[in-house]
Amino acid sequence: MVEPKSIAFDAVDFLAKAGLGRRVVQLNPGEAFFSQGHPADSIFYLNNGRAKLTVVSSNGKEATISLLTVGDFVGEESLASVGGLRMSTATAITACTALKIEREEMVRVMHEEHTFSDLFLKFLLARSMRTQADLVDQLFNSSEKRLARILLLMAEFGKPGEPESLIPKISQETLAEMVGTTRSRVSFFMNRFRQMGFIEYNGGIHVHKSLLNVILHDQLPEHNARKPPIEEPPPTRSRPTSR
Repeated sequence: MVEPKSIAFDAVDFLAKAGLGRRVVQLNPGEAFFSQGHPADSIFYLNNGRAKLTVVSSNGKEATISLLTVGDFVGEESLASVGGLRMSTATAITACTALKIEREEMVRVMHEEHTFSDLFLKFLLARSMRTQADLVDQLFNSSEKRLARILLLMAEFGKPGEPESLIPKISQETLAEMVGTTRSRVSFFMNRFRQMGFIEYNGGIHVHKSLLNVILHDQLPEHNARKPPIEEPPPTRSRPTSR
C-alpha cells in the first residue's frame, strides 16, 4: 500500500492567508496594531504598508524606535511569556495589511514546521543586528549621518532587489525622534540634502543613491557643514517686586 505524500509546508502561503488561529487585518493610517501596556497575546506579520514602533516613558515622552516594512514581524514579545504586556505601540503609517497570529498558533507552527522557525529565526537575528547598528549609529555618528541612514533604510537600500526610492510621507517630528535631535535640525539637514540633490520632495520623499555618500565617504561641502543656528530665547523683562 502506497502511503499518501505529505504536503510540504509553504511559509509564504501561511503568512498570506487567514486560517486557524490567524486572521488578516486591515489598518488605516494612524490605527494601532496594539498599544503599550496591553496584553501581549498575538504577533503580526506585515504583508503590505509601513508602520512604526513607539514607546512612551513614565513622564509621557514618546519616541519612535523603529520603522516597519513588508516582511517584518511585530509583537514578538508575546512569545516570551504568557500574560505579558506590550512593551511598545505599533501604529500604521500608511494603509496596512497584516496577518494577526495568536500566540498558541505561532508557538505550534514554530515547533512543527522547521522552515517557518528558520524564517522567523532569521528575522530575529536581522532585527538584533539592526538594533546593534542603531546603537552604534547613535553613539558615534553625527545627526546628519543618522538622518541619512534612516532615509536609506526606509528606502530599503541594501535589501535584495531594487530599492524603493519613494518612501511614505513621514513627519519631521518622527524623524527627529529617531535621529535623537530636534525638528529644526532635521529640517535644516533635509533642506541641505535636497539642495545637494540627494533627495526630492513630491508628496513623499524620493531618496537617491547618492545619499550613500554622506555615510560612506562623508561627502558634505565645507560651506554646508555648519550646524543650524541655535535660537536664543527672547530676553525676559524684569517685573517690579511687590513690597
